[in-house]
Amino acid sequence: MAPPSLLLLFSGKRKSGKDFLAELIRDRLGCDRCAILRLSGPLKEEFAKENGLDFQRLLDASDYKEIYRADMIRWGEEKRNSDPGFFCRLAVEGITQPVWVVSDTRRRSDVEWFQGAYGDLAQTVRVVASEETRKHRGWVFTAGVDDAESECGLDQGVTFDWTMANDGDRQALEDQLSRLLDFIHSRL
Repeated sequence: MAPPSLLLLFSGKRKSGKDFLAELIRDRLGCDRCAILRLSGPLKEEFAKENGLDFQRLLDASDYKEIYRADMIRWGEEKRNSDPGFFCRLAVEGITQPVWVVSDTRRRSDVEWFQGAYGDLAQTVRVVASEETRKHRGWVFTAGVDDAESECGLDQGVTFDWTMANDGDRQALEDQLSRLLDFIHSRL
C-alpha cells in the first residue's frame, strides 16, 4: 500500500459537520482521488462483533447507536489504552487513493499516530459550529458523551493547520473550502 499524497485529520464536536465537509471534499476531488476514512467504522464493527449487535445500525444516525454510544466509548478507550493505533491501522487498510480524509479524529493519540506514521502529509482540520447551530442540527448535550475524551480530547493541546467555521453561512464555507482545496491540489 502506497502512502497518501495528503492526509486530512478532521475533528470537531458532534453535529459540527465533519462528515458533511469530508463528503464535500471527496465529491469535489472524486472518489478515485479521495477516500473518507472513519475511525468509528472499525470501532463499531469490532464492538458489534464482541457484543452481538447490528453493525449496520451502529453506523447510521439512529437511536440504536445512541443507546450503545457510552458503552462503545468506554470499550474504545480500553482498546486505545492498550494499543493507541489499533483503530487507525484498521482504517487505512487497503486505501489506494492519494488523498485520505479521516472524518472523525477525536483523540490526541489519533493525531499522534497519524503524524508519526505519515509526518508532514498529515494536516489537522478543526470544524467548528456554535452550540446554537449544533442544536438546530439535532445535538443535545449528553453527559458521559459530550464531556468525554471522545468529544473533548482535542479541545486543547493541538495546533490545527486549518479551522473551518460551519455555522450555515454558505459563502463563508465555500471560501474556506476553496482555500483548502487549493492546498490539496498543490500537494497532488
